Amino acid sequence: MNTVRHLLDRKGRALFSIEPEDPVLEAIRKMADHHVGALLVMRGTELAGIVSERDYARKVVLLGRASAETPVWQIMSSPVVTVSLDNTLQDCMRLMTERRIRHLPVTEGGRVIGMISIGDLVKAVIEEQQQTIEQLESYIHS
Repeated sequence: MNTVRHLLDRKGRALFSIEPEDPVLEAIRKMADHHVGALLVMRGTELAGIVSERDYARKVVLLGRASAETPVWQIMSSPVVTVSLDNTLQDCMRLMTERRIRHLPVTEGGRVIGMISIGDLVKAVIEEQQQTIEQLESYIHS
């Protein structure tokens, strides 16, 4: 599993989103309900931005804003860095490290078809390493 396609095939392609005009409080509720750290901000089928727990902490809590009265568009990150199904997991990790981001929407033909997180990438790398270790142990013991 070395591409985004393989990762999404195993993980699934569930998408959780919110609209730009919705209150930040609703975004936080959705993140909690779905056990995710970020939501896509969508205008219909168009990706407008991404809103994360980090955005909330830095742009609402620290600035003393009201969660129920602040619209998502005021705190979302935009433009959004995206990847395609053919990107390698190493490309994604490098991109996340360079840009200091934790979530990458996956697009195909201009449409968002999935989302991956740094946690997804770490899990995939650990699984690949475990398989390599098992293969090497098997080879050594043969």
